[in-house]
Amino acid sequence: MKLKHIFYTAAAMAMLSFQACTLDEDTSGISNPDDFFRKFSECQSVVNGCYIPIKSIYTYTYMIATECVTDIAYCPSGTLDASLDISPAVPRMGSTVWRNGYLGVQRCNFAVNGIERAYKNEVISEEQYHQLLCEAKTLRAFFYWTLTCFFGNVPFYFDDVTDNEVLSRIQVLPRMDANETRNKVIEDLQSIAPLAAQTRTYDNEANRLGASCAYMLIAKMAMWNKQWDVALDALEQIETIYGPLSQYDYAENILFRNKNTPESIMEIQHTYTQGALTYTSNVACICQPYPRAANSAIYDGVEIPELGDQATVWSAMRPNVYFSQGLQSKMGKDIRAKYNMAWGYEDKTFNSTNTRPWCGPKFWCPNMQSSADGNNYKVFRYADALLMMAECYFYKENYEKAVEYLDMTRTRANLSKYTFRTPARLEEEIRNERARELFGEFQRKYDLVRWGIWYEAVTDNSDYAYLQLNTANSRIKPCHRYYPIPDTEVTYSKNNLDNNEYKAYGL
Repeated sequence: MKLKHIFYTAAAMAMLSFQACTLDEDTSGISNPDDFFRKFSECQSVVNGCYIPIKSIYTYTYMIATECVTDIAYCPSGTLDASLDISPAVPRMGSTVWRNGYLGVQRCNFAVNGIERAYKNEVISEEQYHQLLCEAKTLRAFFYWTLTCFFGNVPFYFDDVTDNEVLSRIQVLPRMDANETRNKVIEDLQSIAPLAAQTRTYDNEANRLGASCAYMLIAKMAMWNKQWDVALDALEQIETIYGPLSQYDYAENILFRNKNTPESIMEIQHTYTQGALTYTSNVACICQPYPRAANSAIYDGVEIPELGDQATVWSAMRPNVYFSQGLQSKMGKDIRAKYNMAWGYEDKTFNSTNTRPWCGPKFWCPNMQSSADGNNYKVFRYADALLMMAECYFYKENYEKAVEYLDMTRTRANLSKYTFRTPARLEEEIRNERARELFGEFQRKYDLVRWGIWYEAVTDNSDYAYLQLNTANSRIKPCHRYYPIPDTEVTYSKNNLDNNEYKAYGL
């Protein structure tokens, strides 16, 4: 895991990298890792550093990896993750997720250990302790959720790397069963979430992660492990905190340009700071109509003044035919369609949307300069939690409650209430509703893999030749449900790590 280099630099970089952040902090007097936890502001600064690796993960390539290699979207991009041209030797986005995932884990382990020490030494109050510890453990859980969703079984450790003995042991850890990893993380979050402030992320200072996101991650991981009661217990806590979905206007809460909206449980923060660092990414580059005419605000033949004439746009992610003409057609009553998809702008139709649209204004970044997408990206929203409740109740065979929670997102979207006919149809509708509600929110592939249907769903419904069976350029294999661990990491582990599933397919 290349931990030796990371160990000596991670904590210091965590401090230095966040000095230009909008979060207020006092970093005066901090000189070495042993002195990072002398007061609350210093503890909080270390936690701030735990957020940084997330920004390196959530890029346009991560959108391709999680949404475009699915049954509802594709991207005819030169980025080879889009066509699954990946292997242990050439892991592409796998390298970025692995490196930043474990950098995040290590920073969080460092933070948790230091916060516990600070509380023991009476440096911080009990309230501050619970706040900081919940935030650090939630971030650590998020990194493990990402790693297990992306790679499946991965090495697991909660140790703070304090010496070479610990480092040497961690460097050679093998894959651990993902269910066991999730169980350990669930237990860890259950110990702290009830002790933190029971508030929405929106109500936390600077939108810091807290109890509501901890409960969301408990539920996410429990559902992978088919622990429906554990998931429901956590989701009910979120429901108590967030209240009726009807109070959250759909358009206001889902547009990426609208930052830190009340329904959000977690967003990827991108902030322009005058005279300091600018945190941006590039997802909008593949989510806006393509191409843009030179020196103009004309996109695919239509002028879009709100997008400006400086934006860089690349070969775009597109909803596929299965999604745009089946699950959420432009002729239907679903109000989400005009935000997820764009067939035209105002009264003009794009040149290239005869059969499938562009991504819609949900993802657009007004007046984007070059490729600097300053939107926040929605990762977890309350609507997601309610659909998770519908799914949990379904698998507990409480179909009445499953329909009740399914209808919460359907009715907000102007769809009629669902009429129950058979369990099989209800299961399909819950899965389809997750596609409609959460389109482009970095989760579709994870859902399909969790349900055990990724390979069949993609090969049946993708518009992209590389992702279909029996085509000359087909690359898709069942092993692609997860990314391979980079070969270099296998070597660093002294071959305790493996890519046996890829080897079985000759990759």
